[in-house]
Amino acid sequence: MFEEVDFNKTQKIIISNPSNKDYKKVMVTKALVKGETVLKHELLTKTQSFVKNYSFDNICEALEADMEFFKQAEIWTSDYYYAFKITSKGKVLSNKKKLNTLIEAKAINKEKNYIIKEGMIIPALIDLGVMTADGKIVKSHYDKYRQINKYLEMLDSTIGYEDHLNIVDFGCGKSYLTFVVYYYLVNIRHIDVNIIGLDLKSGVIDICNKIRDKYGYKNLSFINKDIANFDEFDHIDLIMTLLACDVATDFALYHAIRLKCKYILSVPCCQKEINKQLDRSSFNLMNKYGLLKERFSALLTDSIRANILEYYGYRVNVGEFVDFDASPKNVLIKGVKTDSGKNEAIKKELDETIKKYGIHQTLYDLCFGKEND
Repeated sequence: MFEEVDFNKTQKIIISNPSNKDYKKVMVTKALVKGETVLKHELLTKTQSFVKNYSFDNICEALEADMEFFKQAEIWTSDYYYAFKITSKGKVLSNKKKLNTLIEAKAINKEKNYIIKEGMIIPALIDLGVMTADGKIVKSHYDKYRQINKYLEMLDSTIGYEDHLNIVDFGCGKSYLTFVVYYYLVNIRHIDVNIIGLDLKSGVIDICNKIRDKYGYKNLSFINKDIANFDEFDHIDLIMTLLACDVATDFALYHAIRLKCKYILSVPCCQKEINKQLDRSSFNLMNKYGLLKERFSALLTDSIRANILEYYGYRVNVGEFVDFDASPKNVLIKGVKTDSGKNEAIKKELDETIKKYGIHQTLYDLCFGKEND
């Protein structure tokens, strides 16, 4: 069927119109795996996603096998757009169009390649009102959908090849993220996980545990407990926070440090602690304006947090979580534990910063309070 296609120039492939009611579609996109460009073949069913990587030379055979269960294929290469359709009588119809302009070529990758694609059915997200029964994202929750996918992208690029993970979601709230991370790691990555969601609101914890029980999610639990008193795990591989308010992020990071957690993915929320302490004597030109003072306080807070992680031997990256127009709370702090020891030069800078602004900062106090008394 695909004899005339030069698959060495493949950009994207979509196979759709399934003859098997359990299937949704197939997406093939370019991906970089261990420094080599491959074609990521993703078969979407109503409840799962099956991923396998192919070289450019052997993707054709996989597509021919796919067409036993689908009736339509679209292929974009760097030069041409191809369309194939199998009629009800088994006849193959095809069309080929040259991509004449740069705009057409760029349009190939216009669709965002989300890990959790619209149309994938995740039962917990239906119960939480994020998606409808047929897998469509509820319009009012689309920003949440984008946040979840971005977080999964960061998670996927951080954890590498693991076969077991102990995970704590501090300040889980309604647990949109917790349920999706569980679904992704168990059903797509096929990783053995033990996940705990922690929150102070007993009502949302009860709802989350009912959803967990409803769908029989093993090794997933939700606990009504203060982050400051968490002692459920002796060993944690990944600590994650998504918009944990104010100093809740500091307690989460402190436990990550204390337990020598391998991975940290933290998206801070409102940060009131330093903002309340600053007066006009520190950068009066800035701090006399409420909005600028608020943003400066947030930047200073996250700078202190990131440097404390570095001090304890974490390789730290501070990046943009989502576009600013989607949420102003768009900073993600990623930490990966290394074998390096404590960096005393960073500790000296931290001490000087705390002294300069005359402030207390919770993570700093938790980590260094006694030794600085």
